[in-house]
Amino acid sequence: MTSLGGRLYVLRSKNEDQVEVYDIKTYKLQHCLTVPNLRGLFDMTSCAHFLCLYITDAASKCVHRVEVDGEATTWPINDIPCGISVNANCNVLAVCGAAQKIKEFTSHGDLVRDIALPNDLVRPSHAIQLGSGEFIVCHADVDNPVHRVCKISADGHRIVHSHGGGPGTDLDQYNVPTYLAVDSNETVFVVDVGNKRVTLLSPKLTHVCQMVSSNHFKWFPYRVHLDSHRQRLYVADNKVGDSNAGRVVVFSLYNIGRENNRRCDPSTGHDHKAGSDPGESLDHSEGHDPNEGPDHSGGPEPNDGLDPGACVTAL
Repeated sequence: MTSLGGRLYVLRSKNEDQVEVYDIKTYKLQHCLTVPNLRGLFDMTSCAHFLCLYITDAASKCVHRVEVDGEATTWPINDIPCGISVNANCNVLAVCGAAQKIKEFTSHGDLVRDIALPNDLVRPSHAIQLGSGEFIVCHADVDNPVHRVCKISADGHRIVHSHGGGPGTDLDQYNVPTYLAVDSNETVFVVDVGNKRVTLLSPKLTHVCQMVSSNHFKWFPYRVHLDSHRQRLYVADNKVGDSNAGRVVVFSLYNIGRENNRRCDPSTGHDHKAGSDPGESLDHSEGHDPNEGPDHSGGPEPNDGLDPGACVTAL
């Protein structure tokens, strides 16, 4: 999922209407976009400069470029792509996990460079380039003994900082970290699939806090999108093995931060008390119609910016 121009774009595994477009304030479904020949969707991002979406297709080994009006073009990767992001130059970064490299392309698919990653960075899945030119990369594999988030030098050759190691459940461990988001302060949000949580790291990749815990997910978190302007964190909650079961849970960063501060305050203790939950989720499979928007009965109405109440729904 990604946001662009007051719309939230959600990628679904379907034969048509794969991209659902929601109003970012009301979460009402506006329309859908069909991407021709999309066979093995993996990830999606957007570019505010070119006003388009980019979707990686692992089956076809390509990237689909989709205009906001639905016009789509395709260019080849010649490797199996995983996660995708856009850098400060408005170029596209496609991670190729099996090849252990990042490929940089222009918006229309011209190859800028191949960035080979260190040999011990096995199965990278997502990368984001910082303003310094360095990269934040997450990597793991079910059979690999190292599950980490790394800061990599701009040439891709050197690991500057890292967080994680052997898989596990401790605060400094991961169980398949698959996706990242980075804010303007270069703090890093990490989706930890196996541990069903989202972790926040400092710019030097030290543990700050657990941003979203497992009790907020019905299935497993796989993707995260940060909207700093609206102070919203969007997390994809997907069921393994069922492409039709999934939702997007929307959290207020203000509420999450307030709750984390409360937990760290010795005067209030560490219990997550009822009523302080930074998010409650609604599920379409339980009868909620996406065309009606979220049901906020008994709760706050959605609004932009910092709000004292959680603005949370499931799409």
